Amino acid sequence: MTTKIERRIKIKYRVRNKISGTAARPRMSVFRSNKQIYVQIINDLTGTTLVSASSLGMETCPKKEQAAKVGELIAKKAIEAGITAVVFDRNGYLYHGRVKEVADAARNGGLKF
Repeated sequence: MTTKIERRIKIKYRVRNKISGTAARPRMSVFRSNKQIYVQIINDLTGTTLVSASSLGMETCPKKEQAAKVGELIAKKAIEAGITAVVFDRNGYLYHGRVKEVADAARNGGLKF
């Protein structure tokens, strides 16, 4: 029997085999912990992180609102860096709750998935 973490890792590898970030369309990866949410925009060809944002310092508001603010922040930083289109990597998490809030806020901020 597999644990929740092992199941997520299996899903993560299955998704990562299908998607990859390039210079023209980098990968937007979401990591969700119990208290925080982190987002990176990564160029997989060079292995570099182009833009990142997190919910550190936003502990006063609810987690879903933190996720929405992080999505807006990553969209703003990405557009300033000249990135308009990304490939979304949910990192093995289900697409609902905080992960969905990040994606929706990033779309509303101007990023194209």
